[in-house]
Amino acid sequence: MAQSPTSLANEGLRRSPVELEVVIPAYNEADLIARTLRQTVAFLESQRWSSRVVVVDNGSVDDTGLLVRQVARECGGAVPVVLLGCSCQGKGAAVRRGMLSGTSKFTGFFDADLATPVETLTAAMEHLEAGVGAVIATRHAPGSTFVRSQPLGRRVGGGAFRILTKSMVQGISDTQCGFKFFERDVLTRAMVRCRTSGFAFDVELLQRIQRDGDRIVEIPVAWTDGPGSTFHPLRDGISSFAAVLQMNRLLP
Repeated sequence: MAQSPTSLANEGLRRSPVELEVVIPAYNEADLIARTLRQTVAFLESQRWSSRVVVVDNGSVDDTGLLVRQVARECGGAVPVVLLGCSCQGKGAAVRRGMLSGTSKFTGFFDADLATPVETLTAAMEHLEAGVGAVIATRHAPGSTFVRSQPLGRRVGGGAFRILTKSMVQGISDTQCGFKFFERDVLTRAMVRCRTSGFAFDVELLQRIQRDGDRIVEIPVAWTDGPGSTFHPLRDGISSFAAVLQMNRLLP
């Protein structure tokens, strides 16, 4: 039986320091969250960094929370899996709760469908350990490939969104790919000032990081569209465009 966001709210808030925390925002991801967590933990266990996986349940009404706990008990090894609740709606709110509640030196998030391969973390950590402030995956730079493309409607909407945001985040080809990792201080300085909570939060976060003078590196990836994506082109697309149009008035 699914648990309410309130019952999850305090889980995982007291977390011991690790070098890397991976945040996975989740909304009704019962069909795939267990597989994603097992793959992620298996990869992280083979790396030299200490790490933790933090799943933020964004008000799921299925068995997402139950399955996260089951996998956490199964793993129980060098890479802990913890669960947080988030009563505020929106992917941005869930990511914010997961990342700002930790103390790891490096933190970031990727989508629950693993559209970007978890192995991308190897290149991301190399950049972060070399002093880069933010590392993000891109589907639209040389070297990127689409293992399975998005439906036409989402491709058209995505292209329009990239045009709209091109001048807002300089030199970045893909603000919306669901794989972004940060140095803790760079992230905190920017994210505590972010006001956007929906799918457009990435644009504001990256824009604030650039305005602070911190470097963002893009990594080309082999990306696979997830047929079970929680992004709804009409509902979320309209709200994302509206949020971006208002964003310049929000930034000081």
